[in-house]
Amino acid sequence: MQTGIPPVHENVNMPSPPPRSDAADLVAWYSEMGIDVALDEEPVDRFAEPPPKAPPPPDAPRARPVAPPPPGRAPASVPPSDETTREARTTARSAKTLDELRTALDGFEGCNLRLTATQLVFADGTPGSRVMLIGEGPGRDEDIQGLPFVGRSGQLLDRMLKAIGLDRGSVYIANIVPWRPPGNRRPTPQETAVCRPFIERQIELADPDFLVLLGGAAASELLDSPEGILKMRGRWREYDTGKRRIRAMPTLHPAYLLRQPLHKRLAWRDLLALKEAIDAEAAT
Repeated sequence: MQTGIPPVHENVNMPSPPPRSDAADLVAWYSEMGIDVALDEEPVDRFAEPPPKAPPPPDAPRARPVAPPPPGRAPASVPPSDETTREARTTARSAKTLDELRTALDGFEGCNLRLTATQLVFADGTPGSRVMLIGEGPGRDEDIQGLPFVGRSGQLLDRMLKAIGLDRGSVYIANIVPWRPPGNRRPTPQETAVCRPFIERQIELADPDFLVLLGGAAASELLDSPEGILKMRGRWREYDTGKRRIRAMPTLHPAYLLRQPLHKRLAWRDLLALKEAIDAEAAT
C-alpha cells in the first residue's frame, strides 16, 4: 500500500529519494522538496484498479458532453483587479513607519496567500541598516517561526554574511511576498503584483544604502528586468525609490546554492563586491 503523498518526479537538480525501507529519511526528503502536507486522512493505493462504476438508473438523464477548449489556446490568467491593486498601493503608502506597514500588511485581505499561510513573515534584522537583503517568499520554516531565512537556506545566508563581517543584527531582511505559498510553490505573477507595493514601501522606509536581491524572482521583480539571475548577478544596478537611488546587487539565492554548490564561487564574488562597496563608502 502506497502513502497518500504522490511521488515526486525526478529532476536533475533534485536529490534521489532514499529507499522506502527508511521511512524517516523518506519523510525528511519529502519535506526538503516542499511536500509537508498530506491531502487525505487515509493512505491511497494509486496503483490499484479503480472500482467499477455503477450503471446509472434507467430514467437518469444523461450528462451532456463538454466540448474541449479550442486547440492551441491556454486558459488566460486573471490579473489582480484594478481595485485590489489600488487598495494595496493606498494601504502601503499610508504607512509612515515600518511598524505601521507591518500592521497594515497583516490586515490586508487582497492576497489569498494569507488564507493558507500560518502567519505573516514581515522582516528580520535591524531596520535602518545600510544593507537590506530581499528574497522571494517564505518557506515552511519561515512560516512556522514568522521570520525570513531561518531554514537551511537561511543558515547558509548567515554563513555568507559572516564571511564578509556582517550578521543579522547589521542587516535588514525581507521578501517580495510575505506569506508562504502552499507547498513552497512559486508565487504567481498576480500574487507578486499585489504584494509589490508593500515591499516597495518597506524599502523606502528602511532606506538602506545597498540592496542585495537574492535570486532571480526578487531581482527581476524589483529591477523590472527580463534577464535571468546568472546574467544579472555580479553587476551593480540602481533601484529608484522615487526619493533616491539605491545601489542594488543581484546574486544567487541560498536555496539555489544548496542545489548547485559549484556556483557558491559566483556568490562569493558578489559578496566581495558588496564588502568593497561598503568599505569604500565608509572611507569617504
